[in-house]
Amino acid sequence: MIEVFGSSSMMSNPYCHLANQRYDRTMDRSTQIKAMASAPRLKVLKLLAEPEKHFADQWSADPADFGVCMTLIAEALGVSQPTVSRHLDILRQAGFITVQRHLKWSYCRRDETAIAEYLDWLARELSANRAAG
Repeated sequence: MIEVFGSSSMMSNPYCHLANQRYDRTMDRSTQIKAMASAPRLKVLKLLAEPEKHFADQWSADPADFGVCMTLIAEALGVSQPTVSRHLDILRQAGFITVQRHLKWSYCRRDETAIAEYLDWLARELSANRAAG
């Protein structure tokens, strides 16, 4: 059984707060810029781009199909779980990752559509035509 964040049965999980808020595509871009302005958060996005390569030994769920356990992300970054939780929350607020729960673990996946939309927006903002206008 898969539960998406927001279920009251997940209150014992330290990452439950990550799903209490839904990503709103109309939010301002400053949250996305903040998310991208951090080396650890960029590393998370790079690792999640190839989960089967970086998290092949995850046994609880397929990392490519389901996402990567937050505990493994913390280990890959060499940081504590509270630290990775904060980084992941910022990425989730920016819409760059989704978080879901399976059994007693929380898993993260990249939102490729949101990342592509942000990169398209950034390219348009930085284009020479925009600067001339």
